[in-house]
Amino acid sequence: MQLVARCRKCGRVMKSERVDSYRVKMTCSCGFSDFRTITEKIKTVNPFYHKAGFTPFMESEKGKMVLTMQKANREHLEIISLEEISMLVSSDFPLPQVLQRVCEKVANQLKVSICSIYLMNEGQLVLSATHGFDQSFIGKIRINIGEGITGAVAKDKQYISLTNASLDPRYKNFPELQEEKYNSMLSFPIADKQEVFGIINLNSTSMKTFTSDEIYFISIIANLILTAVKLRQHVASRKKPASN
Repeated sequence: MQLVARCRKCGRVMKSERVDSYRVKMTCSCGFSDFRTITEKIKTVNPFYHKAGFTPFMESEKGKMVLTMQKANREHLEIISLEEISMLVSSDFPLPQVLQRVCEKVANQLKVSICSIYLMNEGQLVLSATHGFDQSFIGKIRINIGEGITGAVAKDKQYISLTNASLDPRYKNFPELQEEKYNSMLSFPIADKQEVFGIINLNSTSMKTFTSDEIYFISIIANLILTAVKLRQHVASRKKPASN
């Protein structure tokens, strides 16, 4: 998809070059460059569309057309959310603040009750940010690798999507979180090819099935979180004084 944008410094039209499956690098002849989040999967979304401008004649076709337009509008919202999260990742905000904002944006975007991020710390998954659970549990909920659904995802580095999580044999209840109130669950690894850095969990009170589009969306979010973690680890390592 060709993206047209003008340089914020000189106003010239910038050239676009895809750098990975979800980012496009914009460059200008004046030397200025920027990144935009545009996923390869999203091909033809009209950013100016809000309401359908036509009325289908047949009832059966009406349902199909409405679904198509709603899906297109939702994909545009996903582009906006991903671009906002990309800006957070590349900002100089502290990691806890970035993770908290990501939780809030994802929960609002996908209309789920809970979005939580666990990061690896001393061999355990530690609750590091949450939208929906009590903030006082951040840093206190610790999960071992292989423990519960979240631990199983960390162990196998494969996401798990469940309509009724409490019926899964891997399920483990944490009474302080009152997880019994929530039915659907999507747990996705934050990992590279070598190791797991964390997990992002979504929970919903309704018994919903997470769609392939939603899972794809969360896979991109997980990659952006991974970038945020690695970037700040790199910055922190550079600030450490050299050992004698």
